[in-house]
Amino acid sequence: MHYSMMFLPTVRETPSDAEVISHQLMLRAGVIRKLTSGVYSYLPLGYRVIRKFEQIVREEMTRAGAQEVFLPTVQPAELWQESGRWTHYGKELLRFRDRHDRECCLGPTHEEVITDLVRNEIKSYRQLPLNLYQIQTKFRDEIRPRFGVMRCREFGMKDAYSFDTDEEGAEISYRKMFDAYNRIFTRCGLKFRPVEADTGSIGGSFSHEFLVTADSGEDAMVYCTRCDYAANLEKAEVPRPEQKQANAKDFLPLEEVCTPDVRTIEEVCAFLKVTPQDVIKTLIFNADGKPIAILIRGDKEVNEIKVKNFLGCDELELAMDDMILEVTKSPRGFAGAIGIKCRILADYSLMNMKNFVMGANKEDHHVKNVNFRRDFTVKDFVDLRAVQEGDVCPRCLSAMKFARGIEVGHVFKLGTKYSKAMKAHYLDKNGQEKIMIMGCYGIGIGRTVAASIEQNYDGKGIIWPMAIAPYQVIITPVNVREESLAKASEALYQKLQGQGIEVLLDDRDERAGVKFMDADLIGIPIRITIGPKNLAEKKVEIKIRRSGEVKILGLAEVEAFIVNTIKEEM
Repeated sequence: MHYSMMFLPTVRETPSDAEVISHQLMLRAGVIRKLTSGVYSYLPLGYRVIRKFEQIVREEMTRAGAQEVFLPTVQPAELWQESGRWTHYGKELLRFRDRHDRECCLGPTHEEVITDLVRNEIKSYRQLPLNLYQIQTKFRDEIRPRFGVMRCREFGMKDAYSFDTDEEGAEISYRKMFDAYNRIFTRCGLKFRPVEADTGSIGGSFSHEFLVTADSGEDAMVYCTRCDYAANLEKAEVPRPEQKQANAKDFLPLEEVCTPDVRTIEEVCAFLKVTPQDVIKTLIFNADGKPIAILIRGDKEVNEIKVKNFLGCDELELAMDDMILEVTKSPRGFAGAIGIKCRILADYSLMNMKNFVMGANKEDHHVKNVNFRRDFTVKDFVDLRAVQEGDVCPRCLSAMKFARGIEVGHVFKLGTKYSKAMKAHYLDKNGQEKIMIMGCYGIGIGRTVAASIEQNYDGKGIIWPMAIAPYQVIITPVNVREESLAKASEALYQKLQGQGIEVLLDDRDERAGVKFMDADLIGIPIRITIGPKNLAEKKVEIKIRRSGEVKILGLAEVEAFIVNTIKEEM
């Protein structure tokens, strides 16, 4: 491609509304342009990157045995009502009515549509397993789009769906896709980690997120410094401590203390001269309309996702004042476990505590020297808290580290969540009707491209990994008005193109410095500079964008060097 013919509007200044480096550079390098909030157009340079990444995805999906389909964007409400997600999904689901007053939505995902397709076509175990995927536009009406294409409303996604006869087959399908995702992101030159994750609104029993490590990432994760355990903060486990037998002889007498207007942990500790480790917080939650008391040590925080998953409830939120008053007989801030009128769950952090402080279920009062068994009973000690610095690995008890990442892929074991609700059945070898076991697997296309920039840039611009670079080589004649330079550049351009190398020829009548800045900004991996001094000796300058390494090679050597460099970096 000749630069002079390309629609490639670069920008020198950093856009004021771009928060993260990928958003800034995608705008400056002419990769994207904003249409409206959370909706972007991909320009030719950016779309070349998108298509190259999609090709890697397609190759690895085919290798994993998946077949490509293309499903409708507009989805009828009836399918979502069958699955139960029409009301549960929330305001991110863009709902509308067509001219016949039928309710529809723009697809944010395609579990319902694919399940409907498969249930109407698959009848026998002989037709399974099956894995279908697509690369298609989704729409989620984000309340606050930000970070450019990393959190937008309209975006490209690769979503795949597997259907199996049993759990064993579903595990094989899951593993195939897990391995395929590792290959995809490795081929793209990304530093990433697969981490255990919560299934969220998609549902299912188990999932992994693929996080590209980056300081700008919205997602926090922990990982073991010794074994391969890694999880996001919603899912990260805390190991169950060894429970020690308490000696009742050590229990001090229960003491009720007047604590006027003392509600927070900080206020309680200051008033009673104790530490947060000596206090138990009693938090009242509303779980599907029923009160539940969560007990946790004063220096820890409740992980509501863990609570919700343990209870298996659909909705979980902190209780309102009327529910708190009903179960504790006191206003907010003085709840305790003694005499409370609801179910109690206690976090692991309490297992070996004794003579602790908690609310007295009485306004302006707390109790000291509270002890399990003597003063109240806990049936369930559960991992309910958010992990913190200093926590150890739940698998090998080694130290764990925190990092931030950008979610670029997610694989789910769906089980029968959709197939059962939507009656996706098959007949087994005995003619018995069984429910298909499902999995689903998503990759954010534009998000992965943005994540790559977050890992591959410098003060001059983008540094594309070779596998997804829009062009592999840029040829830069320092002065196109000199006929010898222009001819040599065009001849080299034609020669490299003949070898299947993707080349951009900067034939603009611009100063060499401008061309060099643009070449660095748009991130082409290899730059060939053709100047009069080197050309007189039948030589050119080659610069590697990532390392900054410069070589002077003879024209006869250039082709072999470029081919070998591309092979090494792919």
